[in-house]
Amino acid sequence: MTPVKYYTIEGLNKLKSELDHLINVERPGISQAIADARDKGDLSENAEYDAAKNAQGMLELKISKLQDIIRNARIIDESKLDSSKVLILSTVKIKNLKNNAVQTYTLVPENEADIRNGKISVNSPIAQGLLGKVIGEKVEVTVPAGKIPFEIVSITREI
Repeated sequence: MTPVKYYTIEGLNKLKSELDHLINVERPGISQAIADARDKGDLSENAEYDAAKNAQGMLELKISKLQDIIRNARIIDESKLDSSKVLILSTVKIKNLKNNAVQTYTLVPENEADIRNGKISVNSPIAQGLLGKVIGEKVEVTVPAGKIPFEIVSITREI
C-alpha cells in the first residue's frame, strides 16, 4: 500500500489527467501494437511482439502505481492553515543574512516542486528549516553547501 501523500487540488487533477491519458490513449495504442505483431506470424521469434508485450507490462505497472497514489491522496485544506506561520503552501520571502539576497519560495508537496517557478518541496532543507517560523524570526538552515542564516521577511498564502 502506498503511504498517504498530500496534494493541492491542481496537483491531484494533474495526476488524474495523466492516468486518463495512460488508460485512454497509450493502453489502446499498445493493444494495437500487440495485435499488429501477432498478425505477423510465429510469436516465438517475433521481437516486435515481445517488445509490445514488455511495453504493455510497463504501462500496466505505471497505471497501477498511479491509481494507488490517487486512491491514497489527500487534498490540503488551505482554509485550515495558520497564515501567521510558515506551513505547507505558504509563500515565504526570506533574506539571506550573509549576502542580503532576498528570495521568495512557495512550500509545496514534494511531487509539485518546481524550482523555476519558486516552488520548493516541503521536504527540502530550506523548507524544513523554515517550517513553523514567523515573520522576523531568524533561522540557520543547513544545506549541502553549509549553514546559511536567513530572516523571514514575509509570509503570504494564495487562497
